Amino acid sequence: MEHLMGLLRIHVQRGVNLAIRDVVSSDPYVVIKMGKQVNPFIHSVFIKLKTRVVKQNINPEWNDDLTLSISDPRLPVHLLVYDKDRFSLDDKMGEAEFDISPFLEAVKMRLEGLPDGTIVTRIQPSRQNCLAEESQIVWKDGKVVQNLFLRLRNVESGEVELQLQWIDIPGSRGL
Repeated sequence: MEHLMGLLRIHVQRGVNLAIRDVVSSDPYVVIKMGKQVNPFIHSVFIKLKTRVVKQNINPEWNDDLTLSISDPRLPVHLLVYDKDRFSLDDKMGEAEFDISPFLEAVKMRLEGLPDGTIVTRIQPSRQNCLAEESQIVWKDGKVVQNLFLRLRNVESGEVELQLQWIDIPGSRGL
């Protein structure tokens, strides 16, 4: 537990205009991965979480909470969207990657006492990130929250909407 910094709650809200991989629709789900390869001769150490499958919908509403334990904030978080298939391997429907460093910098500021809805910082979309639009880090209900609209790569269309929250763990090394 002393190697953990805390927990990152990722609220996977919805998908918008996802790619069609079946005849008329898709059965999408999201996989969140974070980790790195420790040794090329040993299997990779990844944290891997996934949402539920939403049947026949290219604009799914997941509203699933996934919680990652964070020990190295420099590692990017990978988001992958798949189409669930019954008789074959699941089809890939795009991927995205996001950096949690700006979010964790805002959490480190200890912003208690700010008015609700205060924008702490803004992150602009660029070629280096997968943001579809500006992402704001906001002080809301006594917490630092970041809303993300990620444009999926390696696919014809699709975006995924997420919300990040930080959870401190007693006994962890903290931020």
